[in-house]
Amino acid sequence: MPELSRRRIALVTGASSALGAAAAAALAAECSAVAVHYHSRRESALQTAEAVRSAGAEAFPVRADLLCGGGPAVLVARVRRELGRIDILVHALGPFLQKPWDRLIPSDWHDLYHSNLVSAHGCLLAVLPGMRRRRWGRVVFFGYARAEQTAAFPGILPYAAAKSALLLLTRTAAVSEAERGITVNMVSPGILSVGARPKGLDAKAYPLGTPRDVGEAVRYLASDGAARVSGSNLIVAGTWRM
Repeated sequence: MPELSRRRIALVTGASSALGAAAAAALAAECSAVAVHYHSRRESALQTAEAVRSAGAEAFPVRADLLCGGGPAVLVARVRRELGRIDILVHALGPFLQKPWDRLIPSDWHDLYHSNLVSAHGCLLAVLPGMRRRRWGRVVFFGYARAEQTAAFPGILPYAAAKSALLLLTRTAAVSEAERGITVNMVSPGILSVGARPKGLDAKAYPLGTPRDVGEAVRYLASDGAARVSGSNLIVAGTWRM
């Protein structure tokens, strides 16, 4: 596995979730400090922070509401004041909603788009100036294993649409920042041993992945060895839906 420089500093949003915690722990083995973002799940975030410290890195738990207009900028400013800079951004925030498409209401679309897409865009814009000055940066968004499929998603339509749009943002930013030493990628989990699953799924039909698998994918994309990997969608789903 390519290594990171121990001087790197990472920010993981949504680090109170299982996947966010796995990403933070994986990066902690390589970075000098990891900012552990949360909104309401303080105890879970403190557990993540403890795992980060156990892996040898400094942990900075930080609360912020990324769904309000200035939330991403406020979060990034707090992390910079405490840790000095942000070299790696991992955006693991992304609520999931299962609801029939013909029962959706406008707030469903608003909430899923803002949490999965708009907050990611805001965080990216907030960290880019520093990354551009240093001419080095790693950005990893959390996607969905079927984000590249223009298929029918009758039960998760706003979520699927938001993740597909996030992939467009990923590739747009990757092209824009290619000459500045900044990579932008997506890690897309599939069916895992934790979290929501499609209704009626026979989990025994697939080898289930784990949060650790996702964390290792994040660690690779954040490494110096992945300097020429950008605009990719790294699917961590075994053969599910192939």
